[in-house]
Amino acid sequence: MQVSDVQALATQVLWTSFVISMVFGALAQRTHFCTMGALSDAVNMGDYSRLRQWALAVAVAVLGFAALVFAEQIDPSKTLYASSRFQWLSALVGGLMFGFGMVLASGCGSKTLVRVGTGNLKSVIVFFIMGVAAYATLRGITAVARSNTVDLVFIDFPAGASLGHLLASASGLPVRIAFTVAALLVALVLLTWVFKDREFWTSDNLLAGFGVGAVVVAMWAGSGVLGHVAEHPETLEETFLTTGSSRIEALTFTAPMAYALDWLMLFSDKNKMLSWSVVSVGGVISGSTLMALIRKEFRWEGFRDTTDTANHIIGAMLMGVGGVTALGCTVGQGLSGISTLSLSSFVAVAAIIAGAKIAFTFQMWQLDRSD
Repeated sequence: MQVSDVQALATQVLWTSFVISMVFGALAQRTHFCTMGALSDAVNMGDYSRLRQWALAVAVAVLGFAALVFAEQIDPSKTLYASSRFQWLSALVGGLMFGFGMVLASGCGSKTLVRVGTGNLKSVIVFFIMGVAAYATLRGITAVARSNTVDLVFIDFPAGASLGHLLASASGLPVRIAFTVAALLVALVLLTWVFKDREFWTSDNLLAGFGVGAVVVAMWAGSGVLGHVAEHPETLEETFLTTGSSRIEALTFTAPMAYALDWLMLFSDKNKMLSWSVVSVGGVISGSTLMALIRKEFRWEGFRDTTDTANHIIGAMLMGVGGVTALGCTVGQGLSGISTLSLSSFVAVAAIIAGAKIAFTFQMWQLDRSD
């Protein structure tokens, strides 16, 4: 493969990320797919429909990723979430912060981008503040605090900190077989819970669950199969084109928001190149905008009052810091991460749910106080 061939392939990979992310943005806008909204429905109204959407999407993503591993299209040890370190404290602390923040900010990172596309000016502010806070936690002042505290606490699993790797080590099964078995068990539990409620069987719910799950699988295939170059002609090393981590990536939004702002601000710097994740940010906004215009749902919306403004600012900061600390958001850890069966992802998701429930209680206190 020549350098020109690699450059042409990199362009195809970027367009692939953009198109698949557009589909995600359109689906999320069309079906109201939202993790925070799902938790709010369950906690405040006892309605588990959107939570089942999310669980179905997870099950599809888990099975799709396992299929790619079983077919030897993807090496699970080369994904963004693969590590021998089980960073449970980072996932716990970051997840709690993110979960609390997403309730204050009226949605997680993906929902923020979807709302930006529909004309929500509150989400524009959340996007910028969350991006700055995330960048500071990647490379700035909060990055120092993170790396010197919670990141120092971990459990080392030499074979890999995922259910698939643990099963392979315990049973002696090949990794691809162990991943498949573990994925089938996790998916079976989720699907049993999802489909036991006959009222869930509506077109919107099924479209949201199957559609979003398929998008995550498509992103894995795009970066890990299409973007895979066994030997780069310049470095003579294996690479995954356009991924900022040089590993296989799917959907995630906290760090990509930071890198998107970095790319916009330093656009004239020739060293700043578009990446898989930065393009996905633009894709989600574009898909949401297109769907909102088609369905005539685009409208400008601003802050209600000072308290609303403060909640969104604080929530955005917590999501930026927490999302990076937890190594992902409700989509990054909740869908992409769990699809790899990463142990840290399970802890992060549990902590995000706990943080959200605490925030719901806080909001009720705010309402009672204002009354």
